[in-house]
Amino acid sequence: MVTGFYHRMSISQKLAMWAWIFLIPAVLFYSIIRFYPTFNSFWISLTDWDLLSEANFIGFENYARMLQDPVFWKVFGNTFAYLFLGTPISLVIAFVVAYYLDQVRFMHGFIRALYFIPFLTTAVAMAWVWRWFYQPVPIGVFNNVLSALGMEAQPFLRSTTQALPAILAPAIWAGLGFQIVIFMAGIRAIPDSYYEAARIDGAGKWQILREITIPLLRPTIVFLVVISSIGFLRIFDQVFNMTPQGDGGPLNSTKPLVLYIYETGFDVFDMGYAAAQTVVLFLILLVITLLQLRLLRAT
Repeated sequence: MVTGFYHRMSISQKLAMWAWIFLIPAVLFYSIIRFYPTFNSFWISLTDWDLLSEANFIGFENYARMLQDPVFWKVFGNTFAYLFLGTPISLVIAFVVAYYLDQVRFMHGFIRALYFIPFLTTAVAMAWVWRWFYQPVPIGVFNNVLSALGMEAQPFLRSTTQALPAILAPAIWAGLGFQIVIFMAGIRAIPDSYYEAARIDGAGKWQILREITIPLLRPTIVFLVVISSIGFLRIFDQVFNMTPQGDGGPLNSTKPLVLYIYETGFDVFDMGYAAAQTVVLFLILLVITLLQLRLLRAT
C-alpha cells in the first residue's frame, strides 16, 4: 500500500517528501536542544525558582526588579561598551591588516597563519596570559616595560577606568584572525577588471579604495559587524578569567551581562531572575540578527 502511494506521487511531491525526511533530524535537534530551552527560559523568567524547591509563578516581577536593579544597568552599560568599542576598532584593524596583507607575496600564507593563530587559541589560556601581562612590577610585562622607560606603572585590571579597555584588548586581538581571513576573501572576490578600468581612467590608490573596494565589501562588512557584535555582546571568558575571583573587576567595572546571568543563576541560585536577564539578552541578539537580514537584503 505504501509502495503504491509512493508511485502515485508526482516528482515534486517525492522531492518534498525526501527533503523533509532528511530535514526531520535537524528539526528535532533544534526543537529539543535550541527551541525548547529558549521558550522554557521565558517561562522560568516568570517564576521564583532556586533549583531546589518548586517554581512559583510570580508574573513579571523579575522584569520589574530588573528595571530597579543598579547592578543590572551597570552591566548592561558595560555590555554595550564592549559592543560599541570592540566592533569598530576590531573591524578597522582587521581591514587595514587584510588590505595590506593581500598585497604581500613573500611568505603570504605564513603571515596569514600567524594572524589566525590567536583565533585558534583557547580563550581561557589566552586570558590568563594577558592577565599575567597586566600584573604589577616585577611580574607584569607591560608594567616592566613602562618602568624601563621611566614611566609610572599602571593599575590596569585593578582600576575602574582601565580594567574594561584592558580586557577589551585581548578580546579584539583574539578575533582579528577570523576577521582578517573573511576580509581577504572579500577583497579577492572583487574582479580585477574593476581595478584595471579605474587605473585606465586615472584613479589613484585611495580613490580606488574609497570608490571600489569598500563599497563592494559591504556584504562582507555587514556580516562581520553582526558576527562581531554578537561576540562582544556575549563576552564572558576574558572577563571571568582576567578579573580576581571572576567577579567582573573593581565595582563591577568590567562585568558584562552574560557574567551577571551566570552569577545570578549559579552563585545566588536565583534562576528566575537569571532567566529574565537571559530573555533580555536574547531579544537584543534577535534585534541584531533581524537588522543583519535587513541590511543584507539592502546590499
